[in-house]
Amino acid sequence: MYGNRSEDPDASDRPSLPDRRFAALRGCERLLSGARPQSIRERLADLAGRPPGEPGATSEPHTAPDLDGRPDQYGDGVVRTLEHRVAELLGTEDAAFFPTGTMAQQTALRIHAEAAGLRAVVTHPLAHTDRHERHALGVLSGLRSLWPTTAPRQPTAGELRALDEPYAALSLELPLRDAGFVLPGWAELVELAAVVREEHGAALHLDGARIWESAVALGRPLPEVAALADSVYVSFYKTLGGISGAALAGPGGFVRTARAWRHRYGGQLYQQWPFALAALAGLERELPRLAGYVAHARTVAGALARAVAAVPGARVQPAPPHTHQLQLWLPYPAAELEEAGLGLAEDTGIGLFGAWRECGPPGLSMTEVTVAAPALDWTGADVAVAVAAFLDRLPAGPGAGRS
Repeated sequence: MYGNRSEDPDASDRPSLPDRRFAALRGCERLLSGARPQSIRERLADLAGRPPGEPGATSEPHTAPDLDGRPDQYGDGVVRTLEHRVAELLGTEDAAFFPTGTMAQQTALRIHAEAAGLRAVVTHPLAHTDRHERHALGVLSGLRSLWPTTAPRQPTAGELRALDEPYAALSLELPLRDAGFVLPGWAELVELAAVVREEHGAALHLDGARIWESAVALGRPLPEVAALADSVYVSFYKTLGGISGAALAGPGGFVRTARAWRHRYGGQLYQQWPFALAALAGLERELPRLAGYVAHARTVAGALARAVAAVPGARVQPAPPHTHQLQLWLPYPAAELEEAGLGLAEDTGIGLFGAWRECGPPGLSMTEVTVAAPALDWTGADVAVAVAAFLDRLPAGPGAGRS
């Protein structure tokens, strides 16, 4: 193994890890996690709503807006169509498109904080706002986080009641991704909402990047989940397969103020029609499939757990999964697991996993498994055979080759 590129004259000729993963998974006949990657040309054809059977087309057509019409300008046209559709799905008065979820979340919590005249908001240390937004709550808005718990799970109503200072809002991530895509139960969620709004007089903001499958897993329609909150953020590329983008939904006055802050934060883009077209297609195609994904994830998770049961330290989190996503932990360096998975995909046309990360206890690596359309025809026996082939490509004994 070369230590750096200057020591390896051929390094510049090798594809990067993302490029290699893209090519390997794109060429697979079977995929267990996620969707088959698309080229730029295929994404463009998808936006145009090409009928099935044409090169680059997806398996189902979708009803697209008039592609011969005028592109949007500063959020009108197809972008406004998307906003109306999101509000309709969630049962809210309105919704506003945002280019990123980070901007949407910052805007929502800032609005709630200013309305309450408080600078504290309740979050979770594993939430996106605290782990993946470069401390934007404090740097941009002067807000500070209160944590009712640091445990890798959702907070309880009792923990919320035990907070000893006022706060403007609770931001609740559904599901809590970095804990393993975990959800509260429906009764727990209702109680949390009651404590926040009725006992503490604060706002409830749902980080609903994955609210689409969360509603399925909770067994409640989207409007019933959204009705618990004062604002809801949704993502269009997570779960729905869009290009990018998000939305904030809620009462009309809240959304009007959100649009003002969107402009101030630099989110009033001149044209956003590709994002909107991809989001509308994802809403039409993926929402009806999510119940099947969530149900089949239990089969996949059980098969994975059995397949790695003999590997010391291996685990599936959570077991059973709460949604159609879960974590798989194995006691090997991420680089060894990447090489085993890519080699299997390149040699056999079977793609099991995406990227691996060393983000937990020393000696363990984790990958996120997303059960989507390509995984629906996998049986437990199929998973067992493929995982055995994957494990056979790893060094003898868990962690072998570790420095």
